[in-house]
Amino acid sequence: MAAKTKSVYICSNCGYETPKWLGRCPECNEWATLEETVKQAPAASTGRLSVSSRSVTSYSLGDIKTDNEIRYKTGMKELDRVLGGGIVKGSLVLLSGDPGIGKSTLLLQICTHLGKKLKILYVSGEESSSQIKLRADRLRVKTDNLFVLCETDVQAICEHIRSSAPDIVIVDSIQTMNFTELNSSPGCVTQVRESSNMFMRTAKSLSIPVIMVGHVNKDGNIAGPKVLEHIVDAVLYFEGERNLSFRILRAVKNRFGSTNEIGVFEMMEKGLSEVENPSEMLISGRPKNTPGSCVACVMEGTRPLLAEIQGLVTATGFGNPRRISNGFDYNRFAMLIAVLEKRGGYYFSNMDAYINIVGGMKLDEPALDLTIAMALVSSLKDYALRDDVLAFGEIGLAGEIRGVSHCEQRIREASRLGFSKCIIPKSNLKNVSASVKKEIEVIGVKTIREAFEAIIL
Repeated sequence: MAAKTKSVYICSNCGYETPKWLGRCPECNEWATLEETVKQAPAASTGRLSVSSRSVTSYSLGDIKTDNEIRYKTGMKELDRVLGGGIVKGSLVLLSGDPGIGKSTLLLQICTHLGKKLKILYVSGEESSSQIKLRADRLRVKTDNLFVLCETDVQAICEHIRSSAPDIVIVDSIQTMNFTELNSSPGCVTQVRESSNMFMRTAKSLSIPVIMVGHVNKDGNIAGPKVLEHIVDAVLYFEGERNLSFRILRAVKNRFGSTNEIGVFEMMEKGLSEVENPSEMLISGRPKNTPGSCVACVMEGTRPLLAEIQGLVTATGFGNPRRISNGFDYNRFAMLIAVLEKRGGYYFSNMDAYINIVGGMKLDEPALDLTIAMALVSSLKDYALRDDVLAFGEIGLAGEIRGVSHCEQRIREASRLGFSKCIIPKSNLKNVSASVKKEIEVIGVKTIREAFEAIIL
């Protein structure tokens, strides 16, 4: 007896399923997101377990062999750093970010280097072949091994991949792909899930890496089901402000590398350009002899990164003082102000306090605590800190300065960029080698007041 079919309604935002149409999704509270989908009911059970006729084979871990060269270099060191050394054969990579941030630009640019030895298939569901050609000419992408396929049918695309056997496949974007057997529209939860599953099976069976572009919704999350992020091998996010030229590529998931690495790019007229020294870029243009400015050193993976922290404290014109944080966690910012009042004796009760991380960076490392405190106290006292001073350390609720990791690596980066004095937690001072202390003056402090007095003196 043939299996019956029934209609269900699936939320395109969160994947919630209901047999009846609702104006508002009970799971994510979004309006008009439930779409009708035809679902096939399972065949009637006979009461006995079915036995599959397909045989499977397991292998010992020691018997499994891998190729000596399993990664493809992209020609961009910043992208290779985030990927863990390059694109792994047979991997499925998801690249996501806001519209216009540079996702398609980055993928088209790496085709110049990859196309020297590899055959690339660029699948586009958003642009025509002539539009891709115009963008390639603007970005100066010239290679004979780049093939363009403007198609949205996933089954036809995967069949073409099997017949043409490219070395790398780029899909732009996964939200435009569709399964013709499904009645739902492209971009909905069901279509995105089935399309990504199809690409995953193709990538694993043929050992061909597939890079997919993913759209984001208004909350900044990847559009489609959460299972999309689970089945892929790596999830990369492009971050950056639309009115700023700098872009940050961050890995939030990577099965073949670290998730702490970042890549820094600058959007130029002719595409994305790598920023090999982001520390120098972030502290360039720093104002001289200005209260409320202090430099921090944070660790992004294995890379020390210098960033300028600006603080502004001014008398409030309202009943309740304002607290605004740009690029730093607001709750931790409020906690630091409370610690400065209770333990340090610096009062902000009738003052508006603002914190800004220059360059559009978003940092959340605890080592920023001391730098933010120094910037706030500097603005409160209207005292300009020395331009060659750097500070980092975590602040506890008792007002103590706690130690941080990779202390010597941070100090060496500060010394390389011309800083002559570094304020660090006293617990880290014993781990700093004598050779480093000869290059830069290192001062260990236990409390916030000690840190500020060390700079005054």
